[in-house]
Amino acid sequence: MRPNSQLLKHRPSHSSEREFGGTLGAVCIPVFLPLTVLFLTGVSRSPSASVFQWPPALPSSGQLWDPLAPAILLSWIALHALLYMLPLGKVSEGLVLRNGKRLKYPINGFHGLCVSVLLLMLLLWLGAPLGYLFELLVPLAVCAVAVSFLLSVYLYVRSFWAPSHALAVGGNTGNPLYDFFIGRELNPRIGDFDLKYFCELRPGLIGWVVVNLGMMMKEAELRGSPSLAMMLVNSFQLLYVADALWNEEAVLTTMDIVHDGFGFMLVFGDLAWVPFTYSLQAAFLVVHPQALTSLGAALIVALNGIGYYVFRKSNSQKNQFRRDPTHPSVAKLETIATATGKRLLVSGWWGLVRHPNYLGDLLMALAWSLPCGFSHLLPYFYVVYFTVLLIHREARDERQCRAKYGLAWDTYCRRVPYRIFPYIY
Repeated sequence: MRPNSQLLKHRPSHSSEREFGGTLGAVCIPVFLPLTVLFLTGVSRSPSASVFQWPPALPSSGQLWDPLAPAILLSWIALHALLYMLPLGKVSEGLVLRNGKRLKYPINGFHGLCVSVLLLMLLLWLGAPLGYLFELLVPLAVCAVAVSFLLSVYLYVRSFWAPSHALAVGGNTGNPLYDFFIGRELNPRIGDFDLKYFCELRPGLIGWVVVNLGMMMKEAELRGSPSLAMMLVNSFQLLYVADALWNEEAVLTTMDIVHDGFGFMLVFGDLAWVPFTYSLQAAFLVVHPQALTSLGAALIVALNGIGYYVFRKSNSQKNQFRRDPTHPSVAKLETIATATGKRLLVSGWWGLVRHPNYLGDLLMALAWSLPCGFSHLLPYFYVVYFTVLLIHREARDERQCRAKYGLAWDTYCRRVPYRIFPYIY
Protein backbone atom coordinates (compact mmCIF):
# COMPACT_ATOMS: atom_id res chain seq x y z
CA MET A 1 0.00 0.00 0.00
CA ARG A 2 1.46 3.38 -1.03
CA PRO A 3 1.10 6.26 1.47
CA ASN A 4 -0.98 9.22 0.35
CA SER A 5 1.37 12.21 0.17
CA GLN A 6 -1.47 14.68 0.73
CA LEU A 7 -2.47 12.94 3.95
CA LEU A 8 1.11 12.99 5.20
CA LYS A 9 1.30 16.74 4.56
CA HIS A 10 -1.75 17.40 6.68
CA ARG A 11 -1.10 15.39 9.82
CA PRO A 12 -2.61 17.00 12.92
CA SER A 13 -0.23 18.50 15.44
CA HIS A 14 0.96 16.06 18.05
CA SER A 15 -1.13 15.79 21.20
CA SER A 16 0.71 16.37 24.46
CA GLU A 17 -1.59 14.69 27.00
CA ARG A 18 -0.28 11.34 28.16
CA GLU A 19 -1.97 8.86 30.46
CA PHE A 20 -0.99 5.60 32.22
CA GLY A 21 2.39 7.00 33.27
CA GLY A 22 3.38 8.32 29.84
CA THR A 23 6.49 6.78 28.29
CA LEU A 24 7.43 4.89 31.46
CA GLY A 25 4.01 3.25 31.59
CA ALA A 26 4.12 2.50 27.86
CA VAL A 27 7.40 0.62 28.40
CA CYS A 28 6.57 -1.15 31.66
CA ILE A 29 2.94 -2.16 31.11
CA PRO A 30 3.54 -4.24 27.92
CA VAL A 31 6.28 -6.10 29.83
CA PHE A 32 4.74 -6.62 33.25
CA LEU A 33 1.09 -7.25 32.35
CA PRO A 34 1.87 -10.27 30.12
CA LEU A 35 4.10 -11.62 32.90
CA THR A 36 1.24 -11.03 35.33
CA VAL A 37 -1.14 -13.04 33.15
CA LEU A 38 1.31 -15.96 32.96
CA PHE A 39 2.03 -15.75 36.69
CA LEU A 40 -1.65 -15.71 37.68
CA THR A 41 -2.71 -18.50 35.31
CA GLY A 42 0.19 -20.62 36.53
CA VAL A 43 -0.44 -19.91 40.22
CA SER A 44 -4.19 -20.58 39.90
CA ARG A 45 -3.35 -24.17 38.85
CA SER A 46 -0.77 -24.74 41.60
CA PRO A 47 -1.50 -26.40 44.97
CA SER A 48 -0.26 -23.40 46.96
CA ALA A 49 -2.05 -20.73 44.87
CA SER A 50 0.07 -18.13 46.68
CA VAL A 51 0.44 -14.73 45.06
CA PHE A 52 3.22 -13.88 47.54
CA GLN A 53 5.58 -16.72 46.68
CA TRP A 54 9.13 -15.48 46.06
CA PRO A 55 10.69 -15.94 43.64
CA PRO A 56 7.43 -15.82 41.66
CA ALA A 57 6.14 -19.20 40.53
CA LEU A 58 6.17 -18.44 36.81
CA PRO A 59 5.33 -21.44 34.62
CA SER A 60 8.33 -23.50 33.49
CA SER A 61 9.34 -23.64 29.84
CA GLY A 62 7.70 -27.04 29.52
CA GLN A 63 4.35 -25.55 30.55
CA LEU A 64 4.51 -22.57 28.20
CA TRP A 65 4.04 -24.24 24.84
CA ASP A 66 1.73 -26.77 23.26
CA PRO A 67 1.29 -26.92 19.46
CA LEU A 68 -2.43 -27.39 19.97
CA ALA A 69 -2.76 -23.96 21.64
CA PRO A 70 -2.13 -21.70 18.60
CA ALA A 71 -4.37 -23.92 16.45
CA ILE A 72 -7.22 -23.56 18.94
CA LEU A 73 -6.74 -19.82 19.45
CA LEU A 74 -6.46 -18.90 15.76
CA SER A 75 -9.41 -21.15 14.86
CA TRP A 76 -11.46 -19.48 17.59
CA ILE A 77 -10.65 -15.97 16.32
CA ALA A 78 -11.37 -17.05 12.71
CA LEU A 79 -14.73 -18.52 13.75
CA HIS A 80 -15.83 -15.27 15.36
CA ALA A 81 -14.53 -13.19 12.48
CA LEU A 82 -16.75 -15.28 10.22
CA LEU A 83 -19.75 -14.89 12.55
CA TYR A 84 -19.10 -11.13 12.72
CA MET A 85 -19.36 -10.85 8.93
CA LEU A 86 -22.54 -12.91 8.59
CA PRO A 87 -25.70 -10.85 7.89
CA LEU A 88 -27.25 -11.61 11.28
CA GLY A 89 -28.96 -9.04 13.49
CA LYS A 90 -29.31 -5.35 12.79
CA VAL A 91 -26.77 -2.73 11.78
CA SER A 92 -26.39 0.30 14.06
CA GLU A 93 -24.61 3.64 13.67
CA GLY A 94 -21.98 4.87 16.10
CA LEU A 95 -21.63 8.40 17.42
CA VAL A 96 -20.68 11.26 15.09
CA LEU A 97 -16.95 11.35 14.31
CA ARG A 98 -14.79 14.47 13.90
CA ASN A 99 -15.41 14.41 10.15
CA GLY A 100 -19.18 14.48 10.77
CA LYS A 101 -19.76 10.89 9.68
CA ARG A 102 -21.06 7.85 11.54
CA LEU A 103 -19.62 4.36 11.18
CA LYS A 104 -21.93 1.36 10.91
CA TYR A 105 -21.58 -1.68 13.15
CA PRO A 106 -23.20 -5.14 13.01
CA ILE A 107 -25.08 -5.91 16.23
CA ASN A 108 -24.73 -9.69 16.17
CA GLY A 109 -22.45 -10.54 19.11
CA PHE A 110 -25.25 -12.36 20.95
CA HIS A 111 -25.72 -14.54 17.87
CA GLY A 112 -22.01 -15.36 18.12
CA LEU A 113 -22.45 -16.39 21.75
CA CYS A 114 -25.42 -18.62 20.88
CA VAL A 115 -23.54 -20.30 18.04
CA SER A 116 -20.55 -20.81 20.36
CA VAL A 117 -22.76 -22.45 23.01
CA LEU A 118 -24.32 -24.75 20.42
CA LEU A 119 -20.88 -25.76 19.12
CA LEU A 120 -19.68 -26.46 22.66
CA MET A 121 -22.76 -28.59 23.36
CA LEU A 122 -22.06 -30.52 20.15
CA LEU A 123 -18.44 -31.07 21.17
CA LEU A 124 -19.52 -32.31 24.59
CA TRP A 125 -22.05 -34.66 22.98
CA LEU A 126 -19.30 -36.00 20.72
CA GLY A 127 -17.13 -36.63 23.79
CA ALA A 128 -14.56 -33.88 23.23
CA PRO A 129 -12.33 -33.51 26.32
CA LEU A 130 -13.07 -29.86 27.07
CA GLY A 131 -11.48 -30.35 30.46
CA TYR A 132 -8.13 -30.43 28.65
CA LEU A 133 -8.39 -26.63 28.46
CA PHE A 134 -7.18 -26.70 32.06
CA GLU A 135 -3.88 -28.21 30.87
CA LEU A 136 -3.70 -25.75 27.95
CA LEU A 137 -4.45 -22.66 30.03
CA VAL A 138 -0.87 -21.32 30.15
CA PRO A 139 0.01 -22.17 26.51
CA LEU A 140 -3.22 -20.50 25.37
CA ALA A 141 -2.33 -17.42 27.41
CA VAL A 142 1.13 -17.34 25.81
CA CYS A 143 -0.42 -17.50 22.35
CA ALA A 144 -2.93 -14.76 23.22
CA VAL A 145 -0.08 -12.51 24.38
CA ALA A 146 1.85 -13.20 21.16
CA VAL A 147 -1.20 -12.43 18.99
CA SER A 148 -1.74 -9.21 20.98
CA PHE A 149 1.79 -8.00 20.22
CA LEU A 150 1.58 -8.93 16.54
CA LEU A 151 -1.79 -7.23 16.07
CA SER A 152 -0.57 -4.14 17.93
CA VAL A 153 2.47 -3.84 15.64
CA TYR A 154 0.20 -4.12 12.60
CA LEU A 155 -2.15 -1.46 13.98
CA TYR A 156 0.71 0.94 14.71
CA VAL A 157 2.26 0.57 11.25
CA ARG A 158 -1.03 0.90 9.37
CA SER A 159 -1.97 4.03 11.33
CA PHE A 160 0.54 6.05 9.28
CA TRP A 161 -1.65 5.50 6.23
CA ALA A 162 -4.81 6.64 8.04
CA PRO A 163 -6.36 10.06 7.32
CA SER A 164 -5.84 12.69 10.01
CA HIS A 165 -9.48 12.65 11.17
CA ALA A 166 -9.19 8.90 11.82
CA LEU A 167 -6.48 9.29 14.48
CA ALA A 168 -7.33 9.17 18.19
CA VAL A 169 -6.97 12.50 19.99
CA GLY A 170 -4.60 11.10 22.63
CA GLY A 171 -2.69 8.64 20.44
CA ASN A 172 -0.70 11.01 18.25
CA THR A 173 2.00 12.29 20.62
CA GLY A 174 4.96 11.60 18.35
CA ASN A 175 6.44 9.22 20.93
CA PRO A 176 6.50 5.79 19.21
CA LEU A 177 6.46 3.79 22.45
CA TYR A 178 3.52 5.67 23.90
CA ASP A 179 1.56 5.79 20.65
CA PHE A 180 2.10 2.04 20.12
CA PHE A 181 0.74 1.41 23.60
CA ILE A 182 -2.23 3.79 23.60
CA GLY A 183 -3.18 3.39 19.91
CA ARG A 184 -2.90 5.96 17.12
CA GLU A 185 -5.93 5.09 15.01
CA LEU A 186 -9.39 5.42 16.55
CA ASN A 187 -11.42 2.99 14.43
CA PRO A 188 -9.06 0.85 12.31
CA ARG A 189 -10.98 -1.10 9.68
CA ILE A 190 -10.28 -3.58 6.91
CA GLY A 191 -13.10 -2.73 4.56
CA ASP A 192 -16.19 -2.75 6.79
CA PHE A 193 -14.55 -5.02 9.37
CA ASP A 194 -13.92 -2.88 12.47
CA LEU A 195 -10.95 -4.40 14.32
CA LYS A 196 -11.48 -2.61 17.64
CA TYR A 197 -15.19 -3.27 17.80
CA PHE A 198 -14.64 -6.94 16.89
CA CYS A 199 -12.03 -7.49 19.60
CA GLU A 200 -13.98 -5.56 22.23
CA LEU A 201 -16.85 -8.06 22.60
CA ARG A 202 -16.12 -11.18 20.57
CA PRO A 203 -13.16 -13.62 20.83
CA GLY A 204 -11.86 -12.66 24.29
CA LEU A 205 -15.17 -12.06 26.04
CA ILE A 206 -16.84 -15.21 24.72
CA GLY A 207 -13.52 -17.02 25.16
CA TRP A 208 -13.78 -16.25 28.88
CA VAL A 209 -17.02 -18.30 28.98
CA VAL A 210 -15.31 -21.17 27.15
CA VAL A 211 -12.36 -21.19 29.56
CA ASN A 212 -14.80 -21.28 32.49
CA LEU A 213 -16.65 -24.20 30.93
CA GLY A 214 -13.37 -26.04 30.44
CA MET A 215 -12.58 -25.57 34.13
CA MET A 216 -16.01 -26.92 35.10
CA MET A 217 -15.52 -29.97 32.88
CA LYS A 218 -12.10 -30.58 34.44
CA GLU A 219 -13.61 -30.43 37.93
CA ALA A 220 -16.30 -32.91 36.83
CA GLU A 221 -13.57 -35.26 35.57
CA LEU A 222 -11.72 -35.06 38.89
CA ARG A 223 -14.68 -35.28 41.27
CA GLY A 224 -17.55 -36.77 39.31
CA SER A 225 -19.62 -33.58 39.10
CA PRO A 226 -19.08 -29.83 39.23
CA SER A 227 -19.38 -28.16 42.62
CA LEU A 228 -21.99 -25.60 43.57
CA ALA A 229 -19.23 -22.99 43.85
CA MET A 230 -18.06 -23.72 40.28
CA MET A 231 -21.61 -23.61 38.92
CA LEU A 232 -22.22 -20.24 40.60
CA VAL A 233 -19.02 -18.75 39.14
CA ASN A 234 -19.87 -20.07 35.66
CA SER A 235 -23.47 -18.87 35.88
CA PHE A 236 -22.65 -15.39 37.16
CA GLN A 237 -19.99 -14.77 34.54
CA LEU A 238 -22.07 -16.24 31.72
CA LEU A 239 -24.86 -13.83 32.70
CA TYR A 240 -22.41 -10.93 32.59
CA VAL A 241 -21.12 -11.88 29.12
CA ALA A 242 -24.61 -12.57 27.78
CA ASP A 243 -25.80 -9.22 29.10
CA ALA A 244 -22.90 -7.39 27.43
CA LEU A 245 -23.65 -9.05 24.10
CA TRP A 246 -27.44 -8.68 24.37
CA ASN A 247 -26.87 -4.96 24.97
CA GLU A 248 -24.01 -4.80 22.46
CA GLU A 249 -25.22 -1.55 20.93
CA ALA A 250 -24.44 0.25 24.19
CA VAL A 251 -20.69 -0.26 23.67
CA LEU A 252 -20.84 2.23 20.80
CA THR A 253 -21.07 5.09 23.32
CA THR A 254 -18.28 3.89 25.66
CA MET A 255 -14.88 5.52 26.16
CA ASP A 256 -13.13 2.58 24.51
CA ILE A 257 -14.98 3.07 21.21
CA VAL A 258 -15.51 6.84 21.25
CA HIS A 259 -12.22 8.14 22.69
CA ASP A 260 -9.39 5.58 22.93
CA GLY A 261 -7.21 4.56 20.01
CA PHE A 262 -6.75 0.88 19.25
CA GLY A 263 -3.27 -0.01 20.41
CA PHE A 264 -1.60 -2.51 22.70
CA MET A 265 -3.58 -1.35 25.74
CA LEU A 266 -6.96 -2.40 24.34
CA VAL A 267 -5.70 -5.27 22.16
CA PHE A 268 -4.00 -7.02 25.07
CA GLY A 269 -6.92 -6.28 27.38
CA ASP A 270 -9.44 -7.74 24.95
CA LEU A 271 -7.54 -10.83 23.77
CA ALA A 272 -5.36 -11.87 26.73
CA TRP A 273 -6.24 -10.09 29.97
CA VAL A 274 -10.00 -10.69 29.94
CA PRO A 275 -10.16 -14.43 29.15
CA PHE A 276 -7.18 -15.43 31.32
CA THR A 277 -7.49 -13.23 34.42
CA TYR A 278 -11.28 -12.96 34.60
CA SER A 279 -11.43 -16.77 34.69
CA LEU A 280 -9.11 -17.11 37.71
CA GLN A 281 -11.93 -18.10 40.06
CA ALA A 282 -12.91 -21.07 37.90
CA ALA A 283 -9.29 -22.18 37.47
CA PHE A 284 -8.71 -21.84 41.22
CA LEU A 285 -11.72 -24.02 42.07
CA VAL A 286 -10.39 -26.92 39.99
CA VAL A 287 -7.46 -27.40 42.37
CA HIS A 288 -9.03 -25.86 45.50
CA PRO A 289 -12.62 -27.14 45.85
CA GLN A 290 -14.91 -25.22 48.16
CA ALA A 291 -18.00 -26.34 50.04
CA LEU A 292 -20.90 -23.88 50.10
CA THR A 293 -23.92 -24.01 52.38
CA SER A 294 -27.35 -23.30 50.95
CA LEU A 295 -27.56 -20.08 52.96
CA GLY A 296 -24.12 -18.95 51.81
CA ALA A 297 -25.00 -19.67 48.19
CA ALA A 298 -28.32 -17.80 48.52
CA LEU A 299 -26.58 -14.72 49.96
CA ILE A 300 -24.00 -14.74 47.16
CA VAL A 301 -26.74 -15.07 44.54
CA ALA A 302 -28.58 -12.14 46.14
CA LEU A 303 -25.43 -9.99 46.09
CA ASN A 304 -24.83 -10.76 42.44
CA GLY A 305 -28.48 -10.03 41.68
CA ILE A 306 -28.34 -6.63 43.39
CA GLY A 307 -25.11 -5.77 41.59
CA TYR A 308 -26.53 -6.83 38.24
CA TYR A 309 -29.73 -4.84 38.80
CA VAL A 310 -27.82 -1.64 39.62
CA PHE A 311 -25.42 -2.20 36.72
CA ARG A 312 -28.08 -2.92 34.10
CA LYS A 313 -30.65 -0.32 35.17
CA SER A 314 -28.11 2.51 35.36
CA ASN A 315 -26.48 1.62 32.06
CA SER A 316 -29.84 1.33 30.32
CA GLN A 317 -30.94 4.69 31.66
CA LYS A 318 -27.74 6.38 30.47
CA ASN A 319 -27.83 4.80 27.01
CA GLN A 320 -31.51 5.63 26.53
CA PHE A 321 -30.87 9.26 27.50
CA ARG A 322 -27.92 9.51 25.11
CA ARG A 323 -29.88 8.12 22.20
CA ASP A 324 -33.27 9.72 22.83
CA PRO A 325 -33.63 12.18 25.74
CA THR A 326 -37.31 12.60 24.87
CA HIS A 327 -38.11 8.94 25.55
CA PRO A 328 -40.80 8.60 28.26
CA SER A 329 -38.48 6.60 30.52
CA VAL A 330 -35.95 9.46 30.79
CA ALA A 331 -37.85 12.57 29.67
CA LYS A 332 -38.77 13.59 33.24
CA LEU A 333 -35.26 13.21 34.68
CA GLU A 334 -33.61 16.39 35.96
CA THR A 335 -30.65 17.64 33.92
CA ILE A 336 -28.04 20.40 33.79
CA ALA A 337 -27.44 22.26 30.53
CA THR A 338 -23.86 22.57 29.20
CA ALA A 339 -22.20 24.90 26.74
CA THR A 340 -21.83 22.02 24.27
CA GLY A 341 -25.60 21.66 23.95
CA LYS A 342 -25.61 18.34 25.80
CA ARG A 343 -27.31 17.89 29.16
CA LEU A 344 -26.02 16.08 32.26
CA LEU A 345 -28.30 13.80 34.26
CA VAL A 346 -28.60 14.74 37.94
CA SER A 347 -31.50 12.49 38.95
CA GLY A 348 -32.41 8.84 38.62
CA TRP A 349 -29.51 6.45 38.98
CA TRP A 350 -27.06 9.15 37.89
CA GLY A 351 -28.16 11.41 40.73
CA LEU A 352 -27.17 8.75 43.27
CA VAL A 353 -23.48 8.64 42.33
CA ARG A 354 -21.58 9.72 39.23
CA HIS A 355 -20.94 6.14 38.16
CA PRO A 356 -23.67 3.82 39.49
CA ASN A 357 -22.76 1.26 36.80
CA TYR A 358 -19.30 0.94 38.37
CA LEU A 359 -20.92 0.31 41.77
CA GLY A 360 -22.99 -2.53 40.29
CA ASP A 361 -19.91 -3.90 38.55
CA LEU A 362 -17.96 -4.07 41.81
CA LEU A 363 -20.80 -5.77 43.70
CA MET A 364 -20.89 -8.45 41.01
CA ALA A 365 -17.10 -8.80 41.12
CA LEU A 366 -17.27 -9.54 44.83
CA ALA A 367 -20.04 -12.11 44.27
CA TRP A 368 -17.85 -13.93 41.72
CA SER A 369 -15.04 -14.29 44.25
CA LEU A 370 -16.98 -15.26 47.38
CA PRO A 371 -17.72 -18.85 46.18
CA CYS A 372 -13.94 -19.44 46.39
CA GLY A 373 -13.90 -18.99 50.16
CA PHE A 374 -11.39 -17.04 52.20
CA SER A 375 -8.38 -19.37 52.34
CA HIS A 376 -6.53 -17.63 49.48
CA LEU A 377 -6.21 -14.12 48.12
CA LEU A 378 -5.86 -15.19 44.48
CA PRO A 379 -9.63 -15.41 43.71
CA TYR A 380 -9.99 -11.83 44.95
CA PHE A 381 -7.40 -10.49 42.51
CA TYR A 382 -10.22 -9.53 40.14
CA VAL A 383 -12.02 -7.48 42.82
CA VAL A 384 -8.85 -5.58 43.75
CA TYR A 385 -7.79 -5.06 40.14
CA PHE A 386 -11.26 -3.99 39.04
CA THR A 387 -11.59 -1.51 41.90
CA VAL A 388 -8.29 0.11 40.91
CA LEU A 389 -9.28 0.04 37.22
CA LEU A 390 -12.65 1.69 37.77
CA ILE A 391 -11.27 4.36 40.11
CA HIS A 392 -8.61 5.16 37.48
CA ARG A 393 -11.19 5.09 34.71
CA GLU A 394 -13.44 7.40 36.70
CA ALA A 395 -10.54 9.84 37.14
CA ARG A 396 -9.89 9.79 33.35
CA ASP A 397 -13.57 10.43 32.72
CA GLU A 398 -13.56 13.24 35.29
CA ARG A 399 -10.68 15.04 33.52
CA GLN A 400 -12.31 14.73 30.12
CA CYS A 401 -15.72 15.89 31.35
CA ARG A 402 -14.25 18.86 33.20
CA ALA A 403 -12.38 19.93 30.05
CA LYS A 404 -15.48 19.39 27.92
CA TYR A 405 -18.25 20.84 30.09
CA GLY A 406 -16.39 23.40 32.24
CA LEU A 407 -18.58 25.16 34.80
CA ALA A 408 -21.51 22.84 34.11
CA TRP A 409 -19.38 19.91 35.30
CA ASP A 410 -18.52 21.76 38.52
CA THR A 411 -22.24 22.28 39.11
CA TYR A 412 -22.90 18.62 38.44
CA CYS A 413 -20.20 17.55 40.91
CA ARG A 414 -21.74 19.71 43.63
CA ARG A 415 -25.14 18.13 42.95
CA VAL A 416 -23.72 14.58 42.82
CA PRO A 417 -20.70 14.62 45.17
CA TYR A 418 -20.04 10.86 45.35
CA ARG A 419 -18.17 9.19 42.52
CA ILE A 420 -18.82 5.44 42.93
CA PHE A 421 -19.71 4.52 46.52
CA PRO A 422 -22.55 6.53 48.13
CA TYR A 423 -21.36 8.44 51.23
CA ILE A 424 -17.87 6.88 50.92
CA TYR A 425 -16.19 7.87 47.65
